[in-house]
Amino acid sequence: RAPSALLVFPSSGSVYGSREGTVSESAPVSPQSAYASHKLIAEGLCGSYGRSFGVRSAIFRFFSVYGPGLRKQLLWDVSTRLARGEAWCAGTGDEARDWLHVEDAARLILRAVDHASTACPTVNGGSGVAATVREVVTELSDALGVRRPFTFNGQGRPGDPFRFVADIGLARSWGWEPRVAWRTGVRDYAAWFTQGAP
Repeated sequence: RAPSALLVFPSSGSVYGSREGTVSESAPVSPQSAYASHKLIAEGLCGSYGRSFGVRSAIFRFFSVYGPGLRKQLLWDVSTRLARGEAWCAGTGDEARDWLHVEDAARLILRAVDHASTACPTVNGGSGVAATVREVVTELSDALGVRRPFTFNGQGRPGDPFRFVADIGLARSWGWEPRVAWRTGVRDYAAWFTQGAP
């Protein structure tokens, strides 16, 4: 009904599975969850519609997207626990992730429009920088004005990689660059949460 329309599809770095280190778009995929499997199925449909019907699309595999307004995952969980007087989290704290601010994610979506095609290009959406859960939690606690020690239960989730970072060389070749450093982004999130998480 709209043959000239472009499709940009937000997938997930989870399609790579429990892969360690820095991951490029050419890495083999090995989804370990229903969520990741369904993302990969949708990626395949984008490619199929490009070949069969000429639909122009682009896929971005987002890593750990965060920012004001997010009411789930690590920052939300830790903020709400600290507000209740709790100071603990699962895992060891040394797990490293690639944190991408939502504003940078939005700019990548807009940039992808210029590259959508029937070839259905796929690009990683990350910052290219690893920060441990402990570092993020410490920064968040400080920004929220909480001085109590934070503990980790030492229990990780089976299948979760210890260090997982995006190779963002392709995104950079598209003229995109992450602008929000994770420490700045975490403090922005804390300010939003302190204002009552409207």
